[in-house]
Amino acid sequence: MSLSSRCAALCGFVLIAATTTAFAAGPSNQVDASFLVGKHRWMDAHAPNLKSFGTHVRDLASNVKGFGRDTQPFGPSVPNIDTLVNFQGSFDAPGVDSNGNPASTWPYAMVGNAPTAGGITLIDARIIPVSIRMLDANGKQAYANGHRLYMDVTQYVGKVLRSPVFSPAWYSSSSVPTQYTDAVQRAEFWSVMRQDWHTIMVPRVERPRVMSLPAGSYEYALNKDGSCCAFVLVNENAFLTQLFPPTYPVDDTTIIGSAELAGDMTTKTLATFLFPNTYLFENNDPNQCCVLGFHEFDFEPGIPANGNRPRAYTMAYASWISPGLFGPTFQDVTALSHELAETFNDPLVTAFSASGGACGGAGQPLCLNETPWWLSPNGNCQDNLEVGDVIEGLPDASTAIRLNGYTFHPQNEALLPWFGGKNTALDGAFSYPDESVLTAPNTSQQVGCVAPLQ
Repeated sequence: MSLSSRCAALCGFVLIAATTTAFAAGPSNQVDASFLVGKHRWMDAHAPNLKSFGTHVRDLASNVKGFGRDTQPFGPSVPNIDTLVNFQGSFDAPGVDSNGNPASTWPYAMVGNAPTAGGITLIDARIIPVSIRMLDANGKQAYANGHRLYMDVTQYVGKVLRSPVFSPAWYSSSSVPTQYTDAVQRAEFWSVMRQDWHTIMVPRVERPRVMSLPAGSYEYALNKDGSCCAFVLVNENAFLTQLFPPTYPVDDTTIIGSAELAGDMTTKTLATFLFPNTYLFENNDPNQCCVLGFHEFDFEPGIPANGNRPRAYTMAYASWISPGLFGPTFQDVTALSHELAETFNDPLVTAFSASGGACGGAGQPLCLNETPWWLSPNGNCQDNLEVGDVIEGLPDASTAIRLNGYTFHPQNEALLPWFGGKNTALDGAFSYPDESVLTAPNTSQQVGCVAPLQ
């Protein structure tokens, strides 16, 4: 099933909002390479360089000892749904739900096992590289300046694997090197977790795929030497049509359908679809760009083999961002880190209740990962546990990490206490790794953030 209408509000888009710069394109749908400059930030095979990763995991288990300072009850995974390993919890805070009804306890589900359980949870993290081929009006390979309009994503896979997203680095929330998402989760539950608690993605690169974009669905900018391409802008609807299977049973005509049939993504894996400088625009207007990533799940009905439980294939789309397109601090894995941190905190994108059933409607329970309405410093108004959306677009949104010979720019994330409840975070922080980005918790809002909650 493709993205539903809820996605624009719930899927954790990494979004760069356009200015009023006029869009100018010739018959070839070509834009100047400077088109993205000045856009306002809003924001959605085993790794060959990680051969020692198994040893690193063993080191985590043997070197980290002790327990957290408090205890907190956590529940088992969401029942009646066949999906990625997860645990449930809740926090208390005043607020109103999406319908304006008062609520005080907010349930959530997150990736991994409970912080109080301790131990290391390994996540089967599939990386599916997707290159872009642009077609002409006849459905054939398009060309410009004698160069085919083709963007190869495989050149970025090595850097992604060597980035803090998948490779271990040092963080204040861990006594041993760990991955970015694990470091954020540990900071979030610092005072209630067992100190040996880690949730580690074990990456595996699957067979690369190619998305063919029909004429009229894209705009592109050439590199300075006239080759393809600095970036491509894709009509969001056309992109989603090519990505998600529209019907059940799935076939191999879409990227996700092909991956599911090949076993490259399953309900027990976390799939990342990595694209090369591929940004989406909305409402058929390239000026209304740019979505750089989102996280979601492909929802398929149950089958006898899984007890007829509905299947949720957890996934994220993220674009590699080459330097210079959006400014000096918004590049490389900024979007990828945003989306995977949000996936860890909200894998089922507020689609289910704690029982795995319907939620959010009149007389129905709260949706998992629904939160009090919040208004972030960047102006985002939402009511979900999207930890990246709170910070995206701020001047200090990303943090620089030097690792494996390259300076990466993963995004800072809001921590659970920012949304409400007891502050269980490292240092009583509300953001991480840069604890100075958010210095106070959210003030609960009325529906639509028209006013603070009285």
